[in-house]
Amino acid sequence: MELILWRHAEAEEGVSDLERELTHKGHKQAEKMAAFLHAHLPEHTRVLASPAMRSQQTALAFNKTFATEPAVGPDASVQSVLQAAGWPDAEGAVLVVGHQPVLGQIAALLLADSGNSFSVKKGAIWWFSRHTEDGDYQTKLRLAIAPENL
Repeated sequence: MELILWRHAEAEEGVSDLERELTHKGHKQAEKMAAFLHAHLPEHTRVLASPAMRSQQTALAFNKTFATEPAVGPDASVQSVLQAAGWPDAEGAVLVVGHQPVLGQIAALLLADSGNSFSVKKGAIWWFSRHTEDGDYQTKLRLAIAPENL
């Protein structure tokens, strides 16, 4: 299984958290990362996006066909995101467009079996894969990159 965590791009500050939209810079970040993902992700990658406007707009930059998934929203837990994605047993690739701190908490859990959190920059992806090697399941970080590094 491939699990790609994509933090929404830069968003405007605002009163209503769910209605915050991407800034001009955020749209550029999302478009840049979407172009990269199109070139590298498997063709039938399943896309799950938070219901927050900033995540919806980030996901739209990649693909017009995605599922809005409340379980990956701003108040999501590590368990709700992993369950929605089907980690670690689902087939294929799943792209989750979501939020800090939960994406950083998932990264820390998968990499270090830690309850802490890593910082995931706005618009960045962390790409994990899980496979069997010599009869043992292994999780590997394939890539962690921010849009400004593309």
